[in-house]
Order: sequence, then structure tokens, then C-alpha cells
Amino acid sequence: MHINIRNLLASVVLAPALIACSSNDAVQGSATAKAGVAATVNGTPISEHLVGLMLKQRTDLGREGSAEARKSFIDRMAMQLIITQAAVKKGLEKDPEVSDRIELSRQSILVDAFVQDYLKNSPVGDDALKTEYEKIKAQATGQEYKARHILVEKEAEAKDIIAKLNKNPKAFEALAKEKSVDRGSKANGGELGWFDPRGMVPEFGAAVGKLAKGKFTDAPVKSQFGYHVIWLEDSRPIAVQPFEAIRPALTQQLQEKNLKKLFDDMKAAAKIEITQLPAQPPAKAPETKKAEPASK
Repeated sequence: MHINIRNLLASVVLAPALIACSSNDAVQGSATAKAGVAATVNGTPISEHLVGLMLKQRTDLGREGSAEARKSFIDRMAMQLIITQAAVKKGLEKDPEVSDRIELSRQSILVDAFVQDYLKNSPVGDDALKTEYEKIKAQATGQEYKARHILVEKEAEAKDIIAKLNKNPKAFEALAKEKSVDRGSKANGGELGWFDPRGMVPEFGAAVGKLAKGKFTDAPVKSQFGYHVIWLEDSRPIAVQPFEAIRPALTQQLQEKNLKKLFDDMKAAAKIEITQLPAQPPAKAPETKKAEPASK
């Protein structure tokens, strides 16, 4: 019989980033001193602070942080701690593989803490945001287009679609729903919405730029995805959204940029020595079995 351990523990084990029930009394003591004890399990305290973190996560997700939710969290934390104590009693934390996994989890939590601390103490200022915004405005040149397309695998099929459109241009949406292999636009009659042609494959972007409003391509447009029949609905100059509208996205972009530079600098300053694996001996050729002498 196969026991699904993940399902068995799903109602017991909590998020490791929040529930770090340690066997180290000093760690437990520092947490409980701040916010008191919510419960004890075989004499080991469960911090009210950790319970509060779980309830906050629940309310952040739009759920009620009720007394029942608090009791449920404590029950699950208690069960997790019982299992942890049993594992420690068996000495499982000393197993090399388990020890390595614990260390990887510790590093992951510390990396997240470092990033959150950096973001908190190194906010992106308005001057930097506005400078980045001006760069975006300067680069926002050209036209953006609103178009539909029908994508098929064979050129002959695309030519047949164009012949049908020459007879009845209003059939484009119906043909897209029937013929197109582009799952993303097929159900909407090939609609792609507004887009910057530079974000499309080169052949597609170039073809759109040559079309007049309300016209479709008179020959199939080949790309790495197949053959396109494109219908241009409209075009307009590329416009940048107001500064306040894109402030959150700009902030995140600059935070990521600053973090990457910080990490690159940290890596450059670090001494990293990669140990080469020992060379593997060449594989021996398989021995050929000697033929048995023929019996007389």
C-alpha cells in the first residue's frame, strides 16, 4: 500500500518561512519573550508571535483571522512540533542529507530576509523614478497597432484563406475561429489587441507596418510559427502612461535593477573557488567471451 506523505502532512505542516519551530531553546526563548507563549508542547513553547504571523498572512489573503483560525493554527503548529521532536529524538537532523536540506532552507530564509531588509532600508527615490520615466518617454517612438491574424501551418492554406477574404473581407473573424492554430487569439477571431511591432517576430512586425488601415496581407507572411494572414484594424502613435500610473511598475523595475547590481558587486568581491571533480578513468572495453571449442 502506497502512503501519500504529502497529503498526510498537508493539514499538519505549515509554511517553513513562518513556522521555524526550533529545538534550540535560545531561539524559542527570544521569540516568546517578545509576544508571550501561545501554547507549549512537551515543555517547548509555541510563540504567540508566530501565531500572529500566520493570522496576518491569512488576513492579507482576505480571510478572517478569527479565534477559530488561531486555534487551528496552534493545533497544526503543535502537531508539527511533536513530529519535529520525534525526528530530533531519533537523531535525524544529524543525517548528512537532512542536514544539507536544513541548511538550504536556512539559507533561503536568510536570503529572503536580506532582500526584504534591503528594500525597506534602500527605497527608490522620486528623482530616480522620474529619470527612468524620462528614458522610457524618449524611447517610446513610432506606432503601435491593433490587428488580427490567422495562423496556419501550410502556405497553400494561407493562400486559400486570402482568396476567400478577397471575395468576402468580413469573413476574417469566422475564418480565424475555424482555421487558426494560434490558441491565444483563435477564439477571439484572431484579435491581438494593441501591440508594439518590435515585440513581435520580425517578419510579422514588418508586415504590419506596411499595411493600410482596414486592409489584410495579400500574401502569406512566413515566420518561425507558420504562415500568417494579417488584418490591420487601426494604428496610433505610441503613448506613455502618466507617471503616477506606472510608478509601482517603475519602482519594482528599479528595485530589481539595484538588487542585481548589489548582488553582482557582492559576487565580484567574494572569493569563490570551484573544486574540479576528479577525472574519471576511461571506461574499459567490454571483454569478449572466448568461443568454446567445438565438440568432437
